[in-house]
Amino acid sequence: MDGNQSGKCPVMHGANTATGKDVMDWWPSALNLDILHQQDTKTNPLKGFNYREALKDLDVEALKADVKALLTDSQDWWPADWGHYGGLMIRLAWHSAGSYRLADGRGGGGAGNIRFAPLNSWPDNGNLDKARRLLWPVKKKYGNKISWADLILLAGTMAYEDMGLKTFGFAFGREDIWHPETDTYWGSEREWLAPSDNRYEDVGKPNTMENPLAAVQMGLIYVNPEGVNGQPDPLKTGAQVRETFARMAMDDVETAALTCGGHTVGKAHGNGDAATLGAEPEAAGLETQGLGWMNPNLGGKATNAITSGIEGAWTTDPTKWDMGYFKLLFGYDWELTKSPAGANQWRPIDIKQEDMPVDSTDPTKRVMPMMTDADMAMKVDPIYREICEKFMADPAYFDDAFARAWFKLTHRDMGPNTRYVGPDAPTETLIWQDPVPAGSTGYDVAGLKAKIAASGLSVADMVSTAWDSARTFRQSDYRGGANGARIRLAPQKDWEGNEPARLARVLSVLEPLAAAAGASVADTIVLAGVVGVEQAAKAAGFDVTVPFAPGRGDATDAMTDAASFDVLEPLADGFRNWAKKDYVVTPEELMLDRAQLMGLTAAEMTVLIGGMRAMGTNHGGTKHGVFTDRAGALTTDFFVNLTDMSYRWVPTGSNSYDIVERKSGATKWTATRADLVFGSNSILRAYAEVYAQDDNAGKFVSDFVAAWTKVMNADRYDLA
Repeated sequence: MDGNQSGKCPVMHGANTATGKDVMDWWPSALNLDILHQQDTKTNPLKGFNYREALKDLDVEALKADVKALLTDSQDWWPADWGHYGGLMIRLAWHSAGSYRLADGRGGGGAGNIRFAPLNSWPDNGNLDKARRLLWPVKKKYGNKISWADLILLAGTMAYEDMGLKTFGFAFGREDIWHPETDTYWGSEREWLAPSDNRYEDVGKPNTMENPLAAVQMGLIYVNPEGVNGQPDPLKTGAQVRETFARMAMDDVETAALTCGGHTVGKAHGNGDAATLGAEPEAAGLETQGLGWMNPNLGGKATNAITSGIEGAWTTDPTKWDMGYFKLLFGYDWELTKSPAGANQWRPIDIKQEDMPVDSTDPTKRVMPMMTDADMAMKVDPIYREICEKFMADPAYFDDAFARAWFKLTHRDMGPNTRYVGPDAPTETLIWQDPVPAGSTGYDVAGLKAKIAASGLSVADMVSTAWDSARTFRQSDYRGGANGARIRLAPQKDWEGNEPARLARVLSVLEPLAAAAGASVADTIVLAGVVGVEQAAKAAGFDVTVPFAPGRGDATDAMTDAASFDVLEPLADGFRNWAKKDYVVTPEELMLDRAQLMGLTAAEMTVLIGGMRAMGTNHGGTKHGVFTDRAGALTTDFFVNLTDMSYRWVPTGSNSYDIVERKSGATKWTATRADLVFGSNSILRAYAEVYAQDDNAGKFVSDFVAAWTKVMNADRYDLA
């Protein structure tokens, strides 16, 4: 051993911390496949564990009782406001669920993502680390029978119940993730709470916010409570509130109910100097054991806590569900002021002593209530004011509106109610759950299959239609998919990506066959895809039986909230080599995004692309990427010819290439970026080479069938 090395650290400095450079640091223009690795199970310590089975042994009533008992068990290390953790648990649940956004279905409380960075350290989530630690004894007791995702949202719901609200219900069934969803796009900013101008074409026009974002600034859940970019103006804030909540799937009534009901209980914390707080959890020292925002001035008193910087309660009795929010907001005039931490907030003018809430630590002292700029918007914005006046005139209506909106907030990303588990799941079917009636399983599948095969439809017709029906599935919020056959309804039947003319022609063949067989159109579309894949495999020399499970139902227009389905429209589909127009984002990145939403791994994406190209399923029948003279056969030709070094690849445009024979100089095929990335990216090429090998033609067909079946059954929760 070299003596000069003996005193050095035995590992490379920074190699296992964030200071070390990874591949994307060295080559930032490389295609980052990490978003597809989220499907990897290597990080899951509970391999083989079935959470839904474990829930069958959960004593729900005992769990609810323990959560409610915890709410009033104030701890010295983090004292409860007024001896009740209700407001804190509601905020934990709200901020866990509130990251949901309608555009891509990502975010939300359905996976317990708030446990990890960046969400666990967002400025807007300050001190929610304490709420989760308070819940730890309950999680420890019930163990695998309750996920963090379920427990967090249950705690908020039980808090409302404990303070007097009749809730709409609660469903279990959310499974935890074990690794942060670091590739979710939360914005391009590189600093917390950067001015929101960067997110808008025009910050004065909230609907110009960049998609798929919903929150107005990096590190916020909704809007800035102090006003647009921290500048108070309730009318402008109201406009941002409307757009932000709409992007989180809420209408004006739901938005007003959530705002007013969310602030009917609890308080904001800003009684001190925020500069004295310690680092957020992800940046704090080892000795904090994952806790952040440590407050040296807390002194055992809830009054001294600092979170948002805004200070005070919204109501006279912040631990009771009542109409107190409206009494103060509309019963007094309000003026702009500053919190002790320097935040902009509003205070009532000439408030009566008895309308002031007591101090959160000292019940002998009364303190000033407050409103945020978003609260003032409920009074100033004419639409929100009219809704609030209806709430005030009918408290029962307010109670029901809030209970339903809270249920939607905490269950929106769970998908259809067929995924709900537990005795408190409501039986009422809501249109935002995308309901689908049960389908028949008693028809002659083999007979229908034979009639489809004899219908004259091509492999491309059958496979493309089945794919288009299923590809809308989003594992982010369990929306879309083939079940329901909504591809035949507005708006999907008119989407450019679904080739309306071709779709109508194919449906005109399949719908009569479905009716004659007593099958749903949804099943018939998928079964046609099965027929197409089997025919293509046979043409390649392989007799295979593609798995098929009947039972899909057909949704109706009355069951379909057409406007909410607009966000599911594919703007690009690399699997069918199509994009609606040129985007700033590259075609291959759009392809990765769709693959991840569909729950596919990189290997599954690769085999599906190769098979779809070989079967000639490109949108509009284009020949890009169809590297075969046997189109319609499920061959490995895409991979064989992609990796054949007798060709060279010549750019002919921003997203077009010629595949040229080196010897003759003749153009053999054409391609797009979504084709050539499987040869240029080192990881994808490794997968492509597997299928290009002479000994893997059979494996390719087998793997394609498995991946295809996964896509077709992605929304069949009854098969899980």
